Amino acid sequence: MKTLLNVKQYLVILVFMAFNLSVFAQVGGWNPELQNEAKEAMKEMLEKNPKLQTYVDNAYGYAVFPKITKAGLGIGGAAGSGIVYQSNLAIGSSKLKQASIGLQAGGQQYSEVIFFENKEAFEHFTNGNLKFDAQASAVAITAGASIDVAYKNGVAVFTYTIGGLMYEASIGGQHFTFKKQ
Repeated sequence: MKTLLNVKQYLVILVFMAFNLSVFAQVGGWNPELQNEAKEAMKEMLEKNPKLQTYVDNAYGYAVFPKITKAGLGIGGAAGSGIVYQSNLAIGSSKLKQASIGLQAGGQQYSEVIFFENKEAFEHFTNGNLKFDAQASAVAITAGASIDVAYKNGVAVFTYTIGGLMYEASIGGQHFTFKKQ
């Protein structure tokens, strides 16, 4: 029994290390392609569900994370970089980090867009104060699905799966940093 426990521990450590290597390769350093990737991710999300354009048109600002990598096996994490927009103009960049523990297994990559309903919610994000708790949820973008969602505390979140399979898809525990251009 003791040997089995050690094998499980080593497996968790191995998965966690592999995940960290891929995350640091993704988010470490400045990426000159990030703004183009954010535009492409938003374009793809709008093609999948044109109703999202209403949020783009009416939001005070928004942040687009074109590729977030998430993995876990009991212990997990996610990370990605994005571009922050105000009045449809890029004003800075952001980094997202998430840690989780609990019932989860697998890995996936997805895009995420966070819309800010008003100046107060936007400044809350750009001042580094926005953190999603365990109750936070996101709407998955799929072709033709209804996305009539009310803002919660001035924030609405949408995700689009790029690939992978993950049992557990919450956004709880996400933390953000912001850097003005």
